[in-house]
Amino acid sequence: MTAPVFVVGQLPGGSEFVLDGPEGRHAVSVKRLAPGEEVVLTDGHGRWTRGLVRAAEGKDRLVVEVGPVQEDPAPEPRVTVVQALPKGDRGEVAVETMTETGVDVIVPWQAARCITQWKGDRGLKSLAKWRTTAREAGKQSRRTRFPEVTGAMTTKQVAALLAGADFAGVLHEDREAPSAALATAELPARGSIVLVVGPEGGVSPQELAAFAEAGAPAYRLGPSVLRTSTAGTAAAALLMGRTGRWG
Repeated sequence: MTAPVFVVGQLPGGSEFVLDGPEGRHAVSVKRLAPGEEVVLTDGHGRWTRGLVRAAEGKDRLVVEVGPVQEDPAPEPRVTVVQALPKGDRGEVAVETMTETGVDVIVPWQAARCITQWKGDRGLKSLAKWRTTAREAGKQSRRTRFPEVTGAMTTKQVAALLAGADFAGVLHEDREAPSAALATAELPARGSIVLVVGPEGGVSPQELAAFAEAGAPAYRLGPSVLRTSTAGTAAAALLMGRTGRWG
């Protein structure tokens, strides 16, 4: 079992560090870590250090002997998934599994056929949930570089994002106009890959046209149609294997 990961605002500069607050409480009261056990402290941006528990104090203080700070390079190519807003809590499911898979950036997209609408305080709360989910899933999957969850984008903003990518595509299944297979698409070894996942109702013809004009044609994953909350994870797993990030 790999060492559990805890997030700190600033990595320690000395040989000893006290993990307190919510992370310390989780380590002491939930994980019940004991002296001699290993932990990893990270800032979530690639910098991290390995530590050895020296003592647990009270309910929320963990005294850790830490080693030198290291930094994991940003993986190549950078994978971004533009995720149309799903219904209910399926958005958090999508964020969680994409984080575990290794996606680098997650972009919430207010597609034309989305039932869910992020407006006002509700939108801010939903975005906060996605970001919290990414952070917790990053810890759980032992990542030291957590995915960025951007603010919600419009179709016009997504098109601009696609236009700047080294590879861009839209996951879309259309029997009338068969799409190319993502499994055989030519992918860059470096740079950025951006994929769009549409809502349950599908990507509208107008959106498909705007994305195609931006250089993002339609691709299919396979013969079956996946839900919007699982398609991004399945596509990301395929990309991780094909680009060598899983190896």
